Amino acid sequence: MTTGDLSTLLVWGAATAFTIALIAYSVDLARIADRSQKRVPQAALVGGRPATAVAGSEAQSAPGRSVRAEGIARSTTLLGLVLLFAGIVLRGIAAGRWPTANMYEFTLVGVFVAVLVLTIVQRRRVIAFVGVVVMGISVLALVLALNAFYIQADQVQPALQSYWLILHVGVAITATGIFTVAFATSVLQVLRSFREEALASVDAPAVTVGSAAPPRSDRFRRWVGGPRFGWLEQVPGSRELEALSFRLNAVAFVLWTLTLIGGAIWAEHAWGRYWGWDPKEVGTFVAWVVYAAYLHARTTRGWNGRRASYFVFVGYGVVLANFTVVNIVVPGKHSYGGV
Repeated sequence: MTTGDLSTLLVWGAATAFTIALIAYSVDLARIADRSQKRVPQAALVGGRPATAVAGSEAQSAPGRSVRAEGIARSTTLLGLVLLFAGIVLRGIAAGRWPTANMYEFTLVGVFVAVLVLTIVQRRRVIAFVGVVVMGISVLALVLALNAFYIQADQVQPALQSYWLILHVGVAITATGIFTVAFATSVLQVLRSFREEALASVDAPAVTVGSAAPPRSDRFRRWVGGPRFGWLEQVPGSRELEALSFRLNAVAFVLWTLTLIGGAIWAEHAWGRYWGWDPKEVGTFVAWVVYAAYLHARTTRGWNGRRASYFVFVGYGVVLANFTVVNIVVPGKHSYGGV
């Protein structure tokens, strides 16, 4: 067995470990949801609201989560990180270079960063929903990498034989991993926000007979405010989640800015121009603009809550499209990295 084959085997092992972690996170979340749904109809009402919604600290002390599933999720996540790190190192040894030169290697390192950031964020408190989203994206990315993006470990073209392969691409991968965790946090923030609004409006007058049907947003808010989403009482408040997402996106945005600057400098060295409107350059710039608008709107315009989180969704979508669609479908100078 060659070093490259052993690297691939370790990546498959990491994908398996992350899959088990995904299942464990899902079981933990399902257990919380099931017990929350059973408690809500039987809870004493205080001012028209479930007691679990009013006494948040008491609900937090007995969340009804699965300790075993949480432990399995933590341990298999760490195991997957170790296996994936070893696979990345062996990939670099097999290729004789830094392993970030193509989509396969980009995906491996990006998943490693995302899961590492998830582990750091959840070192004190596990949030099962964020774990489900991040691990789901990670497992899907690894499976795609192994089945669709894989190429043999080899040397790269002369244009890529530069220390900028470590600086420029490495920073871009780190930013993408952090954006992934921030995206999952923003999704949970939106759900939590709808839940809080639904519980805050239970005393509002009901829609009278013959009046117009409530808008879709109101119907979704009432649905999230129902017993099915009682598990949202066990997660941090929407403001705390928004603050966490903002910090993650701010760090990732700085790294993404360095990606743009480093890419321009490397382009001047390799092609004799700083900017050439290559599809990859445009996609990176569009993502930068979206996240810059998000940070600007939130810090100077007072945009917060769900309005700000929608920028995060668009920005992350652009990042994913820039990595997949632009690399595979749209031809450009960056296509030499191979699929």
